Amino acid sequence: MSLVLTLVVGDGGDGDKPARAAATVSPSSSSGSSPGSSAGSGSGASSSAQPTDSGSPSASAPPAGYELRADTEGFRIAVPEGWSRSAVRSQFGMAVVSYRSPDREHRLQVYQVAEESPEASFELYLSDGTPKPDGFQELGLTRLDDGPFTGSRLEYLADRIDREPDVGTWHVIDERFVAQDGRIYAVASYGPDADGRDDELAQVTTAVDWFCPPDTQCDDDPAVD
Repeated sequence: MSLVLTLVVGDGGDGDKPARAAATVSPSSSSGSSPGSSAGSGSGASSSAQPTDSGSPSASAPPAGYELRADTEGFRIAVPEGWSRSAVRSQFGMAVVSYRSPDREHRLQVYQVAEESPEASFELYLSDGTPKPDGFQELGLTRLDDGPFTGSRLEYLADRIDREPDVGTWHVIDERFVAQDGRIYAVASYGPDADGRDDELAQVTTAVDWFCPPDTQCDDDPAVD
């Protein structure tokens, strides 16, 4: 099967437990976007994804400081409390959704990927023919396959991310995985490298752990899987 580079219509822009659903991220414009096949900067139309009840009173909740959001694209995800949402259209699958911190220095990006596997998606992104953010520096690519979970995680640095504030060097963790609906999604976390790298890892792993794809029945507590 051939690889497909899916472009986002709109602004350019650019995560290991078996319980996770799958996701995949893609790059957009050459001026600095997220890796993968479908991506956007997320500075497009904003909308309010409402916090959602995690289920019955006995249901587990995401970690302190996070809230579950029922996104208008149909998926469920856990994001830091108080983050705003925006979205841009994609030529493949659902819209590219971004959640940002109030200071806009941290971002979680979610979208559907066109390639047939997380591995193929990263192979495409890391190829010479795919544009990357200015100052792109790969830190590592890790296979996360574990039991029923299939995914890969790319960690990298960039000098600039298109349409995002100047924070110095950006630290990005991009996780692409197969979700419970059999489709591939991407969840990527962006933040300043200057404040350490643990926050991006925590944000992407929490988001993927609690991700439930559209039109899918998922457990209230992903830890039980």
